[in-house]
Amino acid sequence: MSEKAREVVGIDQFEHDPDDEHWGFTSWNDFFTRRLKEGARPVDSPDDDTVVVSACESTPYRISRDVARHSEFWIKNQPYSLQDLLADDESVDEFVGGTVYQGFLSALNYHRWHSPVAGTVVRAFVQPGTYFSEAESEGAEAVEATASQGYLAHVAARAIILIQADNPAIGLMAVVPVGMVEVSSCVIGDDIVPGRHVGKGDELGYFQFGGSTECLVFRPGAIQEFALGAIPQTGAAGASVLRVRSRLAVASR
Repeated sequence: MSEKAREVVGIDQFEHDPDDEHWGFTSWNDFFTRRLKEGARPVDSPDDDTVVVSACESTPYRISRDVARHSEFWIKNQPYSLQDLLADDESVDEFVGGTVYQGFLSALNYHRWHSPVAGTVVRAFVQPGTYFSEAESEGAEAVEATASQGYLAHVAARAIILIQADNPAIGLMAVVPVGMVEVSSCVIGDDIVPGRHVGKGDELGYFQFGGSTECLVFRPGAIQEFALGAIPQTGAAGASVLRVRSRLAVASR
């Protein structure tokens, strides 16, 4: 591997075999779902349950507050519609008026998901969805998947993982990893089942194949503030990746 490739991929942060022709990976998906080395992404404030951490290695895309149960049309700003985003799950009413955080994963990012909080799994399922769907309201820009992320969170294949946080101020929250464009393999971990207690930062599952997006859904009043690194920025200079397990937000006290 060239020095440039090593730098772009950040391969030294991941489990691999530097002496193997293909760095120890057996296929593209094996490389795509590579695991971080122990200690590469420590959990921020592991003993403080008011700190919510990033579920994915992603670039902040949008934070929406006072989200509605249902929006009939995905107009230019692609508002979130909880009923569609959560696939008519029985929990929808708990999130009405709450907050949705969304981040974007490029094809080179780490593509495993981790729990933002310590808590108990309530439900975990994969919702089938569309391929190559676009938000028509974006016009010619719709061919760029990143321009349709809000819309895609409602219609693309996605995992929906509901977690009852140990911190009652957070309560029920949802982790929604979304496969964009041709990505349809959202694989929930075999042990992520109802009743399972997960620690903050524990692995929940992974994407396969390509770029993706993720949403975190919080009840009204659950979040006091988002970390500076989680605030979406405009312009290339402001677009930086928020590392998985790093501080995303602080819960209300």
